[in-house]
Amino acid sequence: MQSINLHLKILIALMVSLGLLITGYQIYVLEIPLTEDETDDIWSLDARLEFQATPGVPVKAQLFIPPLDQDYTALNESFISNNYGVSINQVDGNRRVTWSARRSSGTQALYYRLVLTKRYSTEKPEVPPPAPRVPIELEGPEQIAADALISPIRQHSADIETFITEAIRRVNDTTDDNVRLLLGGDTSPMSKARVIDVLLSNARIPLELVHTIRLEPLANQEPELWLRSHNGERWLYFHPETGQQGIPENRMVWWVGPQPMFSIDGGRRGQLNITINNSEMNALRLAQMTTENSSNALLEYSLYGLPLHAQQVYRVMIMIPIGVLVILVLRNLIGIQTLGTFTPVLISLAFRETQVGWGIALFTLITALGLSLRSYLEHLKLQMLPRLSIVLTFVVIIIAVISLFSHKLGIERALSVSLFPMVILTMTIERLSINWEERGGAASFKVAVGTIVAATLAHLLMTIPELAYFVFTFPAILLVLVGFMLAMGRYRGYRLTELMRFKALTKQG
Repeated sequence: MQSINLHLKILIALMVSLGLLITGYQIYVLEIPLTEDETDDIWSLDARLEFQATPGVPVKAQLFIPPLDQDYTALNESFISNNYGVSINQVDGNRRVTWSARRSSGTQALYYRLVLTKRYSTEKPEVPPPAPRVPIELEGPEQIAADALISPIRQHSADIETFITEAIRRVNDTTDDNVRLLLGGDTSPMSKARVIDVLLSNARIPLELVHTIRLEPLANQEPELWLRSHNGERWLYFHPETGQQGIPENRMVWWVGPQPMFSIDGGRRGQLNITINNSEMNALRLAQMTTENSSNALLEYSLYGLPLHAQQVYRVMIMIPIGVLVILVLRNLIGIQTLGTFTPVLISLAFRETQVGWGIALFTLITALGLSLRSYLEHLKLQMLPRLSIVLTFVVIIIAVISLFSHKLGIERALSVSLFPMVILTMTIERLSINWEERGGAASFKVAVGTIVAATLAHLLMTIPELAYFVFTFPAILLVLVGFMLAMGRYRGYRLTELMRFKALTKQG
């Protein structure tokens, strides 16, 4: 007996643990939404490259495009052009698209679109540290100016991070004669980044120019320049003018390096417009879209992978264990008597079409008429099979008559009585009549009322939209229900109705 108890406890623990682990994995790792109405942000990046093609000359337009291994998941990437060949290459760690054509004339417009989201992004690979720096050689007064700046920067810094911060601060002090000499009259962010790069190279500190885009609904947005350096452990990001450290979360790296964003051969007057739009998408649909682009088997083989008509069936079927759990609690803990376990659940499924009020009324009417017929047939001393056949036939006739009169009276809801399972009604009538003969009319009435109450409660619970979505989306939670049912299988305590019934005895004692 002890071995059986241990086996049962292990089985319960296994069912509950497995159900919670799979459900937790879907929620926290796959980030499947907990509610059906949950939405997520979708960002659309549109780049429009327009230029004037030179007649009779081959055209080659090149544009840096964002890498796909960032903190965002690309849902769609498209290149739109008319009579242009399109190729994507890796250049110095960047992605670059090339549009090419043998002959073009007039105004040309090339489009690039990227649709992405952040929620279902995977962990991005770590960018490898750069190669050791080689000092940038300067001549004459420029080298003297650089040395004059590096010396105080060293004195006021303790590590790479503080060295870069101090260098940015001093380069942005345009009142300094050394800074003015190195800038050469150009105070643009790119010019300042060039001077900072010179100073850091003489200190053998690595530096990369990072061009970012702001994920905000903006039209004609210009890329924003940031600097990044590796301190031997991780990448550090700095703004070249403000010295702000740490790139904001709404920035996305577009390309790295001093090269311009686009170049055109065989064309002139090139102009690039970047527009970013924000929209929302149902989080569940978004999860399905990201699954299509990944190889995650647990999400791919979910119930959402079934055809739509099959999904509709399983949305109902998968809630049956919830209804069974309600019946189990009502019978084993509360002590309500019902016609078995599955009959109330099947009746509760019929309530989905008739609604609770009409369902109870129709069930009561048909059952009462069927019991009257069953009582009459009992006097004829018929065998069980012919008796059930006659009851079933009259149930069909009763359903047809009720539907006909309901239609004539304009009560369309009552037409759904035909959706009641006729066999269940027939067996219900038969079992109630047997119960009547064996235990009396009061006991039979109590069982009928208990069945209706259980079916109603099961229906109300099974049709909660949030619960139906959760069980269909996370079906592993049913393993937790199995564990609870296993534990209930060994319950031998008093039921609630029994405690109320024996309450008088405790008072007498």
